[in-house]
Amino acid sequence: MKYFLVLLLSFGAFKSVIAQNQARIIAKVLDSKTLKPLVGVVVSIQNTSYTQLSNSDGIVIFESIHAADYLILFHSQGYKDALFPVSTQNSLEVDLGTIVLELDQITDQQAALIQLLEDDLTDDNSSSETTSGLLQSSKDAFQQAAAFNWGQARFRIRGLDIENASTMINGIIMNKIYDGRPNWNNWGGLNDATRNQEFSVGTTPSDYTFGGILGTQEINTRASIYREGSRLTFSGTNTNYTWRAMATYASGMSNKGWAYVVSAGKRYAQEGYFHGTNYDANSLFFSIEKKLNDQHSLNILGFYTPNERGKNSPNTAEVIQLTNEKYNSYWGYQNGKIRNSRVRTVAEPIVMLNHYFKVNDHSNLNSGLMYQWGKVGNSNVDYQNANSPDPTYYRKMPSYYLSMYAPDNGEYSGDFTPDYENAAKSKEAFLAHPQIDWEAMYRANQNPVVDSNSNIIGYVPAQSHYVLYEDRSDDKTLSMSTNFNSQLNENMIFNTGISFRDLKSHNFQKLLDLLGGTFFEDIDGFYSGSQAQSDLNNPNRQVKVGDLYGYNYKLSATAVEAFTQFKFSYNKVDFYLAQSFSKTNYQREGWYKNGIYPTTSFGKSQKLNFENYGFKGGVLFKIAGNQLFNCNAAHLTRPPNLRNSFSNARLNNSVVDGLESETLNSIDATYIFRTPKIKTRLTAYYATINNTTKVSFFYAEGIFDNEAGYTNTNAFVSQTLTRLDKKNWGAEFSLEYQIDPTLKTTFSAAYGQYTYDSNPNVSFNNDAVASVDNTTPSFDFGTALLKNYKQAGMPQQAYSLGLEYRNPKYWWVGTNVNFLADTYIDISPLSRTNRFYTNPASGFPFPEATEERAAELLRQEKLDSVLLLNLIGGKSWRFKSNTLGLFVSINNLLDSQFKTGGYEQARNANFRQLNQDVSSGSPAFGNKYFNGFGRTYFVNLYFSF
Repeated sequence: MKYFLVLLLSFGAFKSVIAQNQARIIAKVLDSKTLKPLVGVVVSIQNTSYTQLSNSDGIVIFESIHAADYLILFHSQGYKDALFPVSTQNSLEVDLGTIVLELDQITDQQAALIQLLEDDLTDDNSSSETTSGLLQSSKDAFQQAAAFNWGQARFRIRGLDIENASTMINGIIMNKIYDGRPNWNNWGGLNDATRNQEFSVGTTPSDYTFGGILGTQEINTRASIYREGSRLTFSGTNTNYTWRAMATYASGMSNKGWAYVVSAGKRYAQEGYFHGTNYDANSLFFSIEKKLNDQHSLNILGFYTPNERGKNSPNTAEVIQLTNEKYNSYWGYQNGKIRNSRVRTVAEPIVMLNHYFKVNDHSNLNSGLMYQWGKVGNSNVDYQNANSPDPTYYRKMPSYYLSMYAPDNGEYSGDFTPDYENAAKSKEAFLAHPQIDWEAMYRANQNPVVDSNSNIIGYVPAQSHYVLYEDRSDDKTLSMSTNFNSQLNENMIFNTGISFRDLKSHNFQKLLDLLGGTFFEDIDGFYSGSQAQSDLNNPNRQVKVGDLYGYNYKLSATAVEAFTQFKFSYNKVDFYLAQSFSKTNYQREGWYKNGIYPTTSFGKSQKLNFENYGFKGGVLFKIAGNQLFNCNAAHLTRPPNLRNSFSNARLNNSVVDGLESETLNSIDATYIFRTPKIKTRLTAYYATINNTTKVSFFYAEGIFDNEAGYTNTNAFVSQTLTRLDKKNWGAEFSLEYQIDPTLKTTFSAAYGQYTYDSNPNVSFNNDAVASVDNTTPSFDFGTALLKNYKQAGMPQQAYSLGLEYRNPKYWWVGTNVNFLADTYIDISPLSRTNRFYTNPASGFPFPEATEERAAELLRQEKLDSVLLLNLIGGKSWRFKSNTLGLFVSINNLLDSQFKTGGYEQARNANFRQLNQDVSSGSPAFGNKYFNGFGRTYFVNLYFSF
């Protein structure tokens, strides 16, 4: 008892000392030009949990804080951040007086520019994705360079795909269950409406979710946080679209507790930067909030951004050499107008209801309910009993005749007999007709009408040999979330949340256009009899416009995730701990009884269940008021995404053999030094992603041998990689130096090593074999020697040096030079298996397959480094409370031609075929490349009132 009393008295004395050392800080925030108070400015004491909003008079007050040295950050959207050192050691009340914030035209206008780099511009929203959309609200010099300068070359922060980041709107996760990635199309063109964002880098803590190892982006569209006023914007560019118009109005909170925001936009191009790439997008947005009382508010949100765009093709070096870097094989003229055969259409409206509950001065409970529905379609040309309409089909190219070899009689002869005459004719024919011939397809779908003299006097529609169809996904997603946060005491903040998502995804093939014909047969022309039927329950169907055919199935998924997080803040150290748990299940239901898989295609598959967990933590050491050292680490598991869980979901219910959850580990350490003139950051990181599964499809020649039970060694196959590991390590550096009040320089650098860290198992499904014995054949090709090969699709080195001048009369100009290097193309796992060296005709290794030649053929191609010079500038004018602003940027001023990525074609499925193709000097199946933009411009004019 005595010891308890001593402890109690000591604790009381300690609290008395603390109370005597508590300080008070006060400031008033004004607009630099109008000198009017700024309301809702976020004022935070760096590296602490203290945050306040300025009131209607622009005043912010911090009460009862520890006496110490601090850095105080003033942040408001559209204004330059202001950072002030403050010491309360000698005075327990510090009045900062008037803090004047200047308009930040560069960041404000870059936010308008950023969505030109959105990754909805990829074909499948997948591996080529960058992080530019993720970083559009960031202020760090490195992240600015990554988003605005390096995004042109598809740079990824830390080499990580966007599925490793959590994207949220009002606390609800927007990452798709199907592939783990957000679809930027769903809010594209709503730049002004989605500019209120928070971004946490890597595994640093987020108040909204456990997050991924790349970071968390929270987009806040609560109506009451928007500054009252209107904004009109008009933009012109020569990138993916040619012009854009936007209008936004925010009412502010009325005396009756109502606030609303509306926004609308339009983006359009008859033809974008690449030939034949049309673009048409509309954007509608509304957010309405009702403040019920001091504790409760309701907000309803809705947005709809229907858009469609024509895709551009990857091309071989041969095609680029014969044409140019803007060439696109997907389009052709029809009646004198451009028509693209591959158009991506997205129309997925979203409605959301949020409840904001202020429990008390220290605690908040926010809940949300979201429903999303709509469609994603990708069109293409289908054909039966006809030649490929692709103008770059390999049999139409000169290389087909230049890479001809003598027949293989079981022994390698090496006889090379190029046909120069036909190669020249092929080149001449391609250059004369380099695009899709729509009129020829229409003629092929019609029969001629002849007179009595056998003269053709007209045409009548007949059975279609060519049609236009689309691969469709019609999704319905219901999401619910609730998030509770509380400041338990002056040192500890507690966050917890739970989310639920349910997906019903209808996937099918839909006929869009008969191209002048009368009907199209719902069969697979590669097979005969019952195996050719897409649906044995409805055989020999003749489909017309609007009908479904080919495949038809539903994917169902549910996911429940919960997390807790504790954040601790003290004078010299902060630290946090977080943990998560989730349950996920998937199931496929086939609605067609496929002729190749009659017993495994119709009805429901087995239900896949996964339980996953995560742990992360970090510590921040406050070395001094302007120096910080931060370290974070995470270990978590996650389910394979729905896309890679079924080996061929279009045709059957088969689950990938050995399917398991992925394991992720991440650790990073950061040193930060900040003063009013210098801001610098150095980060080192290390991350692994283990046990990844990946499914892909392609046509391979010479892939199977006699042991496969199928005489034809060529096949259209689905390739499955399992137990694929990745390792990413590197460093990031940024420096921002304010030379004088008008001149600033920045330098950013990224160096990484992103490699495969295992030799994954490779298996192939061959539908042709299934047609023989009605099984689901899976052929194990063993391991692919991928370890230490580079991950593809992004630069592994990036550097940026910038200079920016801001004139006090509100005009500014800036330039930056960027160097990007070490971009590799994607490799074919099949070519790295032992089976690749086996002659399918004899079952014995190819005698010419030496180690030296194999190393030469399988060397991963590294793309050329690129130097990009960018120029930006702008001017703003203030008229009373109105602002007129102009922003201009020119990217890649030197018009450098460069490739952003590419991949090896896997069609040459054995060593001899690849060796012969490459040895010709003009390979028919050479690597395919994606080209970057040349010189582009962007002009943005806006008026705020």
